[in-house]
Amino acid sequence: MANQLDLQEQEQLDELKAFWKQWGNVITWVLTVVLLAFAGWNGWNWYQRDQAVKASGLFEALDRAAQEGDVQKTGRAFDDLKDRYPRTEFAGQGGLLAAKLQFEKGQADRARANLQWVADNASDDDYRSIARLRLAGLMFEAKQYDDALKQLDGTKSPAFAALAADRRGDILLAQGKRDEAKTAYGAAYKAMDERMNYRQLVEAKLTALGAAPVASGAAK
Repeated sequence: MANQLDLQEQEQLDELKAFWKQWGNVITWVLTVVLLAFAGWNGWNWYQRDQAVKASGLFEALDRAAQEGDVQKTGRAFDDLKDRYPRTEFAGQGGLLAAKLQFEKGQADRARANLQWVADNASDDDYRSIARLRLAGLMFEAKQYDDALKQLDGTKSPAFAALAADRRGDILLAQGKRDEAKTAYGAAYKAMDERMNYRQLVEAKLTALGAAPVASGAAK
């Protein structure tokens, strides 16, 4: 009986050896890849958290400088933030805040440069869209209409689609393209929540162009 058990165990051991000889390298490589991927994922999460913590300190310094109206210190803080931690959300926020103060202090060129950086590099689509809307506004005031429209073309966040359409209408109207402006204003009006006060301004623009929107619930 003991010999029979020994033979069975030997057969199982031989089968295991044969299996491992055929598939051992494959299994080892698969396990290695899985473990490396898991380690990499953990490492990346740790890196992201570490970057965010460090970036938050710089952003706080930038925010304090902006509240104090110190445009030079605000600009330097943003330069540090975008150079060291460009992929954090704080970099996008910081760029918008720095550009706002720079514009208010008469540094329009620096404001535009920082807005362009946010538009091209911010990690959050909303920040990129806000930057493009503000850039379009500055370009509109400078009568750089084609450049302003290009910025609006890059506004991808659905949350800002209505505002982008409204700004597009302003630019097209300034170019004398009334029909296209009506279309843009109409898109903005439809995309805006009925409770938004800004929607009344868009309605006024449409009315001035002879395209007053039909009130919801109006008789057919």
